[in-house]
Amino acid sequence: MAHRNEIMALLESWLTPEKFQDYSPNGLQVEGKAEINTLITGVTASQALLDAAVELKADMVLVHHGYFWKGEDQRVVGIKRNRLKTLLTHEINLVGYHLPLDDHPLYGNNRNLARVLGIDSPEPLNGLVWRGEFAQTLTPQALSERISGCLQRQPLHIEGGPDLIKTVAWCTGGAQGFIDTAADAGLDAYISGEISEPTTHTARERGIHYFAAGHHATERYGVQALGEALAKELGLAHRFIECDNPA
Repeated sequence: MAHRNEIMALLESWLTPEKFQDYSPNGLQVEGKAEINTLITGVTASQALLDAAVELKADMVLVHHGYFWKGEDQRVVGIKRNRLKTLLTHEINLVGYHLPLDDHPLYGNNRNLARVLGIDSPEPLNGLVWRGEFAQTLTPQALSERISGCLQRQPLHIEGGPDLIKTVAWCTGGAQGFIDTAADAGLDAYISGEISEPTTHTARERGIHYFAAGHHATERYGVQALGEALAKELGLAHRFIECDNPA
């Protein structure tokens, strides 16, 4: 068992959210009970994740995609009303970290996607974009198959680069707009979660392979690593809940 304040102080010291200008509040978003025994982690605070937390008698839910995004409808109606009712009725704390979790050198989405995909020497390239390399060169088809096998999702591949891939940049989630950062660095391939219409033309015209590997699929791993670290540090029960999302 740990007190909510102890957990939040540790998270704030690890993730340093004050360094980021984000699109939603980072940290405690909905207050629940003070004493925490069971922690549930997930990518997005969907109703399915909250229902699982209720079933498992969780005291805290930690996610990458929380609530109260800039520009969203501020009224507590519909989906938002139902989700908040679930949290408040069962006194479950909701904690969300967005960009601080993408960027963290140990628990971040980018760092842990590199681990899952077997990318060597991962390091920040520019902003939220990371770079690394493969131990051996891969054909574009081989890299596509590796991504599919590791993430359980077939990526969309846009051919634009060399016959063999050695160097790669990546940024999880909706980071397709950073493809120019990878191209400017002269890398062979760029991986992100989503693709937009201009991304195809950029890849072809700038001579770089692009792999859209799924927003959800690329952002599963940071929150798991963070939850495991919290559980180990504070003696909490922890479980990651996978709520499948093909996007």
